[in-house]
Amino acid sequence: MPVAMRVSCLLSATARTFSLSCPAAGLLCCRLLGPSSVVSRRNMSSKRQMDHLERTSNNYRQNTLYPAQVCGIINESETVKRLRIAVHPNFTFKAGQWVDFFIPDVEKVGGFSMCSSPGLLQREGVVELAVKYAKHPPAHWVHTTCTVGSRVAMRVGGEFFFDPSPSEPSVDLLLVAGGVGINPLYSIMLHTADLLRLNRASGGRDYNISSAHLCYSAKNTQELLFKNSIIEVCQEFPDKFSCDFHVTQQSTDVDLQLLPFVNHGRLTEEVLRKHVDPQKTLCYLCGPPPMIESISKTLMDLSLPKDRIFFEKWW
Repeated sequence: MPVAMRVSCLLSATARTFSLSCPAAGLLCCRLLGPSSVVSRRNMSSKRQMDHLERTSNNYRQNTLYPAQVCGIINESETVKRLRIAVHPNFTFKAGQWVDFFIPDVEKVGGFSMCSSPGLLQREGVVELAVKYAKHPPAHWVHTTCTVGSRVAMRVGGEFFFDPSPSEPSVDLLLVAGGVGINPLYSIMLHTADLLRLNRASGGRDYNISSAHLCYSAKNTQELLFKNSIIEVCQEFPDKFSCDFHVTQQSTDVDLQLLPFVNHGRLTEEVLRKHVDPQKTLCYLCGPPPMIESISKTLMDLSLPKDRIFFEKWW
């Protein structure tokens, strides 16, 4: 049986199971496998869904909630699990966006940024989420109950994304992440790498991306998610990609492979200054609100226009 057909059959069963075990979400799942979309019903009168859904109530989100099934689980770090999730063929997203994450028998709705590229979705029919352990029910479920084969449902949302067209002017990307705020920025980085591969395959400069630099801060190198993959992208495109890892509470020796990329202490204005061109730089920030507010101010002090600074803060 072709892969697309297997995924479709799998998700048909997922939709049936999910609507039976989660009645509130079942309203949203109706006719998911058909051409029509469903208007989102946030059920804001219920206190069970106040946190993520209320916090993002003014954000754009797609109308359709799609059935999905967990097809892989990876321990990304001691505190973070990465889920590979098979999705419906009509599921689409832009690099940097998040999902409303509905779990059968779990009342609260999760909100997780995708950490994979749209290209992976096109190639394999899956998306990836990296979820840090927490007592919040959706995250707790991921770490304590979720297994390969678990059925969920997801709806895409968010206005924080990088989705350039070939006709747009040349840009320099500056990506600044704090902690698990790396997730949407890693998606953007992978998407940018996919676009550069398309450029290389076509022999032209279809997408005008001059450079991309990642500044990523965490407590220690163990908490730096995707670090090896990030370095691999930088090595694949040494004239395009670069990165700095910043660790604030490192108590052990840094691995030799990481050493050239690691800085001790917080991200400074000096480091940012090297990567800011007020005419060309687009900056994407994701992390704790105090970090975003501080770095946004620093970037504007460096003459980067406010409309070239995009951020996502969830804490």
